[in-house]
Amino acid sequence: MTEHASAASNLPDGADTCLSFTISGPWGHFRRIEGNIVKQTYRVIPRTTVAGLIAAMMGIERDGYYDLFAPGESLVAIEPAGELRTMKLPMNTLSTADEHLTSLNPRGKLSVKLPDPAKPRQQHNYEVLVEPAYRIDVWLSDDERYDQLRSLLESQKSYYVPSLGLSEYLATVDYHGEFPIEPGPDGETVTVDSTVPEAVDSIVPEPDTRYQIEQTPAFMECDEGGRTTSAFVSYAYNPDGGALRLTDVSPWTVDDRVVVFT
Repeated sequence: MTEHASAASNLPDGADTCLSFTISGPWGHFRRIEGNIVKQTYRVIPRTTVAGLIAAMMGIERDGYYDLFAPGESLVAIEPAGELRTMKLPMNTLSTADEHLTSLNPRGKLSVKLPDPAKPRQQHNYEVLVEPAYRIDVWLSDDERYDQLRSLLESQKSYYVPSLGLSEYLATVDYHGEFPIEPGPDGETVTVDSTVPEAVDSIVPEPDTRYQIEQTPAFMECDEGGRTTSAFVSYAYNPDGGALRLTDVSPWTVDDRVVVFT
């Protein structure tokens, strides 16, 4: 059974600084978990995708990073760095089901299974993000992993090529630096730059400011079948890339920006 993630008013012990970077690219696609003939995308990059992206940058194997990004062991703030817009893009695909794969060099020591190019293509409509960009602030309780991530960002290196959802949607990572996490600002209403978790009742409507709510996976854990989503989070965000006015939130200041962590 899944749960909803919420923002804590107090940070975990040791969470006094965070690393900040922007990931962007020409295209992005973060497949919504509900099935549809049109493969729809989340507008906000899910926290689980951010975790997988950072794990890939550090060379951590699949299913080997869930504890690193578990509740209380990590903090992530996500800020759309521009307008979130989408378009429909038809794609021709080959099935990757086992019965449709053929082995390359089956008699050798190494064998690779690939889709059979002789099979007919299937056309799917993908909803894709156009020129998405997100600023990410991240803290990890594991000091060794935190230092490794900082070193990779400073040197502009990555074990695996960063991408925005699909492997072919290559991304650029721009490192902004390491910043202190400072409390506040205080006030009955606060202007927040990042997405805000579980804040549907806290939004202060303003003229000419749009807001949307989107529920995305937040945390994952291993199970007998491989992995499963253990918690979801509902984000309030401005699809035009601007800030929102809210009440009853727990804001923090990072690099003169106001964010809320999950």
